[in-house]
Amino acid sequence: MRLGMIGLGKMGANMTTRLLNAKHEVVVYDRSADAVKHVAAGGADGAASIADLVKKLGDGPRVVWIMVPSGPPTDETIDALASLLTKGDIIIDGGNTNYKDGLRAYRRCIAAGVSLIDAGTSGGVWGLKEGYCLMVGGDAPAVTHCEPIFRTLAPEGGYAHVGPPGAGHFSKMVHNGIEYGLLQAYGEGFEILEKSPFTFDLKQLAELWGHASVVRSWLLELAVLAFDADPGLKNIRGYVDDTGEGRWTVQAAIDESVPAPAITAALMARFASRQDESFSAKVIAALRNQFGGHAVKPESTHA
Repeated sequence: MRLGMIGLGKMGANMTTRLLNAKHEVVVYDRSADAVKHVAAGGADGAASIADLVKKLGDGPRVVWIMVPSGPPTDETIDALASLLTKGDIIIDGGNTNYKDGLRAYRRCIAAGVSLIDAGTSGGVWGLKEGYCLMVGGDAPAVTHCEPIFRTLAPEGGYAHVGPPGAGHFSKMVHNGIEYGLLQAYGEGFEILEKSPFTFDLKQLAELWGHASVVRSWLLELAVLAFDADPGLKNIRGYVDDTGEGRWTVQAAIDESVPAPAITAALMARFASRQDESFSAKVIAALRNQFGGHAVKPESTHA
């Protein structure tokens, strides 16, 4: 197929390369001219603007995949495309868009005669080699038309049309919420091991648990790589960011009255990781001192 790709960050660029390797034709655009030049050197057709990309795609039905940050950048890109594309053309949003924002964008696109597919995309920087897990939501005719793209990007069994518009982003949101809980459990477990009276080789244990253990996973394989590169993780600050999906998953759980203590606690732990000093911990220490005479550490001892 011939398609456009807007957004040439790590995932967008690698996805383009995977598509080119399978003989698809890809027209690319990014706000960074250097990014366009780099990907075009690998065989893509570079565009100078969104309008230029649409023009270079030729006759319809035209397909444009966008991989840009969620929120206003995604909305602005979708709206710009919807004003340039014509009836029967298709936009695929593969970013981490909030499903509610995605549904609003879908309605705007339909009003303009353009289809919008939400493709929850997982795979990160390993996707070029391993493929991407694609959770695709959208109207069946548009999804069917784009299946050659999805089947190229995904490994065998790694693509599914999971439901109507919004279902792709919703399932990816929950996928990432689950990821929060898994990462937190591994992090806590390895900290208990590291603080124990035993001198464990954490890489050895991570590697060992990858064989026949009930906790084996790809994340453990990545832990092996991380501990191999930096055994004590001395060069990594314990600051954990989030891109929104965990918050949205917790909010969905609240909206649906579904208890989700593990994912919620994992999200709170990420917030805690960003504090050099916790005021709530100060309050707790002060109260323990007041009611029980428990010792407190003076501020000067804080490293």
